[in-house]
Formats: sequence, structure tokens, C-alpha cells
Amino acid sequence: MSTANHLRECGGLPVFDFPGPKDEGTRALPAADAVAWRISSDTYDAEEGWPAAFARFTAAVDTTRVRAIVVGAWEDAYEDGPEPVITALLDARPELPALRALFLGDMEAEECEISWIIQGDVAPLLNGFPELEEFGVRGGSNLVFPALTHRRLRSLTVQTGGLPAAAVRGMAAGDFPALEHLDLWLGTSEYGGDCELSDVAPFLEGTRLPSLRHLGLRNSDIQDEIAAAVASAPVVARLETLDLSMGVLTDEGATALLGGRPLTHLKRLDLHHNYLSDAVRERFRETLGGAGVTLDLERGYAEEDEDDGRVWRYVAVGE
Repeated sequence: MSTANHLRECGGLPVFDFPGPKDEGTRALPAADAVAWRISSDTYDAEEGWPAAFARFTAAVDTTRVRAIVVGAWEDAYEDGPEPVITALLDARPELPALRALFLGDMEAEECEISWIIQGDVAPLLNGFPELEEFGVRGGSNLVFPALTHRRLRSLTVQTGGLPAAAVRGMAAGDFPALEHLDLWLGTSEYGGDCELSDVAPFLEGTRLPSLRHLGLRNSDIQDEIAAAVASAPVVARLETLDLSMGVLTDEGATALLGGRPLTHLKRLDLHHNYLSDAVRERFRETLGGAGVTLDLERGYAEEDEDDGRVWRYVAVGE
């Protein structure tokens, strides 16, 4: 099973770690608008909490030019949610007029496993920053995402080992007229991913999200059901890229996908971390690869039970 890695870019900018208090002044800072600033609390030294680190950041950087912020680890993220982080960001709104990209919870396993990250209600951030064009969040525990309207948002990413169904329904009921990129890691029931096919159905019907060009419904233990539903989904006709990767996709779902609506118009189809037979894998290469669609068909991870020969298949990112 893989883990979620630190972001390398956000808002089209490379991520730069704002120095901790012990490293402050040891290296020159880049221009405020040249990078996405990752601000973290030191998980091994609790002397400085995230709001204090952010206060140092706002004192050291011309925040009027900051375009992207990546919220890294906050203290005790496996026990406490990001409410102090959200409050600090909202209090700084007058100082962040150029902010267009925000990611909440960029932590690797050494800081906090993805399914241990305690999240909260992200609506205040989206409502409080109406000019945001890109928003992402990592961690599904206690994640609240109610139905809301955001006119400017172009990219929405939610990375979890288990995405609560209520949050999925909230996103599906929201109004995002500018949204071009939607990427949801649905996860597994073992880590709180109680999403069912009916919860993602509104994304597939094609009556919402008029600007959508990339759809990612991945890292799911119901990947076969999702693939079968996508096969007949009206939204597919206007997509440029489709991502059904990282989940438990077998020949059943893949065959349904190949037998559904034409996919030859896609620029890219990502199915990496799958459990397909060589024969079905070859059908994708012949049908879509031959039509110029870029494919990722990398295999997934499975292990065989030594006692009864059963094969256990896993999503790419769980715990």
C-alpha cells in the first residue's frame, strides 16, 4: 500500500517550505509570488503551533503577492482538527488579496497517516476566499463539505483513505460553474469511506459542472461499480482526461468501461494500480492506445492468503 506524498506544486507553482524557527534566516526566501508556500508546525518540536508559524510567515513575506499556500502539518493532527489553522487564514484575508490556491493538510505518513488526519468543515475557507481557483484537502476523518456555491473555483481535490458519503453528497449538490478539474480519492470502508455509487451519480449525469474537463473518481474499493457507471455516463463526452486509478479495478469493471460510451476522444485515461488480466490490458492498448489516448495501466498490489489461496486486493492509499 502506498502513502500520500508531499505536494510538489500547487496553483501551478513549485512548493517551497517556509523555514521553521530554528532555520529562520539561514537561507534567502524566494519572491512571494514565485512559489506555493508550505507552512507547517514542527511535529517533533511542539514549541511552535501552526498559527505561530503562520504569524512568522506573514511578518517575513509580502503577503499581498502570495498566490498559493499549502497548509502542512499542524500539531497533534491525529487528535485535533484544523480549526485554529482555518481561523488564522480567515483572519489574514485582508493581507492575502492575491491568494488563488490553497491546500489543507499536506502531510506524509511520518507526520500523520492520511486516515488519521482529523479534518473539519472546509466551507468557511471556500466561502471566505471567493477568489480561490484551486482548493485541495487531505484526510477524511471528520471532513465536512456542505453544499455551497463557489463561482471561481476551477480545481477541487480531496485526498482520503476513506471519504465520508455526506461530504461526497455535499460536493455533488454544490454549484461550481467554473470547475474544470475534480479529483476525489474515495477510499475504503475500513477507513470511513462509506460512499456508494448513488453518491457520485450526480457527477456523472452531465447536468452539473458545465466546465468539467477532468474527472477523477479513484482509490476506491468499489472501483468496478464506478467504472461500469462511467461507461454509460453522459459527462464522459465532454471530458479530456479520466482517472479511475488507485482502486480495486478488475476485468469486470474494465470490460464494462470498454463496452460503454466511446473513449477515443480522451487525451488521457489513467487506470494505474489496477488488477486487470493481460488480455483486458491488451484490449485497452488496441482500442484506445491505437487511437492516440495516453494510457497508464500499471498493475496494483495484491497478496495471496497462505492458508486458502484467496487473493486480497487493496486500494493504493488506505491508512
